[in-house]
Amino acid sequence: MSLLLAPWTRLSLLVVLLLAAGVCVVLYEPQRILSEGWPPGLPVGAAVLLFAAAYGVGTAALVPRPLLNLAAGAVFGIPFGLVAAVGGSVIGAGIAFGLGRLLGRDAVRPLLRGRWLQAADDQLARHGFRSMLAVRIFPGLPFAAANYLAAVSRCGWLPFLLATAIGVVPNTAAYVVAGASASSPDSPAFLASFGFITVSAVAAAVVGWRERHRLAPVPACETHAPVPEHPPVVSAAPHGP
Repeated sequence: MSLLLAPWTRLSLLVVLLLAAGVCVVLYEPQRILSEGWPPGLPVGAAVLLFAAAYGVGTAALVPRPLLNLAAGAVFGIPFGLVAAVGGSVIGAGIAFGLGRLLGRDAVRPLLRGRWLQAADDQLARHGFRSMLAVRIFPGLPFAAANYLAAVSRCGWLPFLLATAIGVVPNTAAYVVAGASASSPDSPAFLASFGFITVSAVAAAVVGWRERHRLAPVPACETHAPVPEHPPVVSAAPHGP
């Protein structure tokens, strides 16, 4: 029983689950929803809830969010598509965060010995909401990777989920609008959404480059005040007869 609860055994189980989910994604081909649409006959509310649940499971299984966001816009339009995509993002983030914390955290945390990793962990522990909000608004790190990495850190549940729910809205809305207007790629809505996606990607790269020094811990030699140098003592004793 103790072997089953060992940290590396749980981490191996998480890896197996992710690999199995990846195989299912390849076999099922969720991108078919872009061409086939959602099954007809379902009420809109039920369809949105089912899509959000499937979206959440898909993101936890490493399905790219841009594809799911485009599908949400193409199937439901802008208002309902945005609700389904944002709800699915929060569900998927919660699933990945829970799996990572339950199955992988105990095995991975002892490996956080690099100064960059330790600095990132300290940042998430002290400023979890603000740090996760920046990660969500400026999409540089893949969504699934950010979820599982945050699970290993000391970031709390509430800051993580709240920052996700707020931070994914701008970028998700851009993809949903693009999916809803994909049939007319020369329309102002599609061009505006595509422009926003491009600008946000560039902004993420610029912000990440300019703020990279915040993750660098202060060297130990700089944490102490410098020792003042005393001038040499000049003796008044005579040196000769």
